[in-house]
Formats: sequence, C-alpha cells, structure tokens
Amino acid sequence: MDVEKRMELVLRKPTLEVVTEEELRNLFETNEHPKHYIGFEISGYAHLGTGLMTALKIKDFIKAGMKSTILFADYHTWINGKLGGDLPRIRRIARGYFEHVFTSLGLQEVEFVLASEMYDEDYWKDVLDVARNTSIKRMLRCTTIMGRKESETLSSSAILYPAMQIADIKKLEVDIAHSGMDQRKVHMLQREVADKIDYRKVIALHTSLLSGLSGGTRMNSTVEERIEAKMSKSRPDSAIFVHDSEEEIRRKMKKAYCPEKVVEGNPVMEMAENLVLRDSPLKVSRPEKYGGEVEFVSFKELSSYYSEGKLHPMDLKNAVGEHIIGILEPVRKFFSSHEEMIKEIEEAKITR
Repeated sequence: MDVEKRMELVLRKPTLEVVTEEELRNLFETNEHPKHYIGFEISGYAHLGTGLMTALKIKDFIKAGMKSTILFADYHTWINGKLGGDLPRIRRIARGYFEHVFTSLGLQEVEFVLASEMYDEDYWKDVLDVARNTSIKRMLRCTTIMGRKESETLSSSAILYPAMQIADIKKLEVDIAHSGMDQRKVHMLQREVADKIDYRKVIALHTSLLSGLSGGTRMNSTVEERIEAKMSKSRPDSAIFVHDSEEEIRRKMKKAYCPEKVVEGNPVMEMAENLVLRDSPLKVSRPEKYGGEVEFVSFKELSSYYSEGKLHPMDLKNAVGEHIIGILEPVRKFFSSHEEMIKEIEEAKITR
C-alpha cells in the first residue's frame, strides 16, 4: 500500500488531529509496520466512544500496516480509585470483559497487554526520569487525563499517573500514541520531555469525543467543554454500552437529544458521522407519506438534508439506532453467554 493510502486511512474519521502529519508521512516512508497503541483504564462498561469508535479506528491502523497494542492500565486504574481500588478485580475485568469487547468487535490481530505485567526496574526508572524533568505544576495540569479537574483533591499517587503513561510509551517502543482529545495533554508532555528521557517524540493521534445522548456541545466549544459533555459510563442513560440489548439501544435512542434541523452539537448526528457513514451508507426507512426511503452516502449530504428539515429527528434516531444495533450484534452474542463478566462489573458498583 502506498504512503498516500496509508495516510488517508489514518486521517479519516474519527481522527481529529495528528501531531504531526509531516512526522506521520515520514514514518510511513521509512517504516512498513510502525507500532501503535492506545491505553485504557479498566473503569466500567465500554460504550460507543471507548469501545466501538476505538475499534473502528484501530482497524484503520491495521489496514495501514501497523502493529497495534491495547494496553490495559491496571495500575493507573488502581491509582485513580476505579472499581473500588480492587486490583485483582481490575485485572480480571481487563482480561475478561474488556479484552472480549475488542475481540468481539473484530480486533483479533491486536496485542493485548496488562500494564503491570511489563513493568520492571527500567520502567520505574523511566517514570522517575519523566518526573524529575517535569515541574509539579505541569504534572498537575496533566492529571485532568484521569477524568478529574485540577481543583479536585487527589491522592499524591496521582502525580505519578502522567509519568507512568509516558513511560508506557517508551516501554512499548511506540511510534504512534492514540487517544481521544481528553488525553492530549500527556502526549504533548511526552513530546516536551522526549529528548531528556532518551526516547523519540511520539506521533500523537487524537480522535473526536463522542457526545453523550443527553446533549452535545455548541459550535467552537473548548476541549474541556467537550470532555464534560462526552458519553460517559457514569451517566448510563447518556451512553450506549456495547453489550446493550436491542431493546435498550432503541429505548436510549428514542430519548436522545436530537433537535430538529440542528446539526452542531447533535449527538445523533455525531454518531452518524463517526460510526456509520465512515464505512457505509445510512438508510432511512419511513412511510411514503413522510418522504419514503432515503439513503445517504456522505455526512455532507445528510447534514444538508437534515438542516433543511427534510428528515424528522425520530426517523434519524431510528435509522442510526438500527445501524448501531447491527454493528454491535457480535458483542451482544458473546456476552449473552458470558453474563458473569458483566455481573462482575455490576458487583463493583461503578460510579465513574
């Protein structure tokens, strides 16, 4: 595959930015199989943003010839107080529920790594090396990657969290670090300290944050505002979980915020753009008296049609919902016979 095609795959939706595209192009010109990774806290159910959107993007990387790794960040989860701080449970859920979410979504070629299993003396030296080359103030600004505000009271272990994430990149020998925009600060810190910790600047790829079903964001919203509005496991009715039943998905979609003629800040339109139209047309079925069946092959076409009031919000929600139901069928099928994996998360009483 030529460099232009590989660039196209990596830059397509839901990619929002690459730091930098010039470095990415040079990487493809000199390396047939670069290393890519994305890391996850093990902090509850996987939803459309953390699960499906990630899987779709990783498939692009694999098509572009990359070697992809999903890192299950068990120590990071423990530091952040998720799953009740129960480290053995965190590890079971990582290797159980989370790994099977991604394999069910078609990521059989991905390497799954439990973070603590690769940590050694050299790793912890790198953590300290990052810390000694970063001010406390700068490190605290990065703690927002934990889903916390700078003003929150944090345990002192939180200050190691960004340094550990940067050390993960070096330990995995990563060329490309991939995340949502909410992780951008730590990737920029890695690029700032790279020379001081004897590692190259990682190419940072950031994807859109999928808005929660209860409401999107306004035009020109800040990254912080988008983080606040993103789909979240802590607000169950604002998120579609990848193992949700067909009935549950339809129920949530029916209640979703979807103002008539409004494209910007409309979470249903975001789902259409980032999860549906990137790979296939969106077919809307409706009675002839309401316009009959219509098919959209691009988001531009859908946006124009919807903004002109030619498509009712409920018809859009039904069409997008049914498409999502179809994509998630393999995940539902797997977990219907492995309900114990879901039950273990329920027993942990996840609140974030």
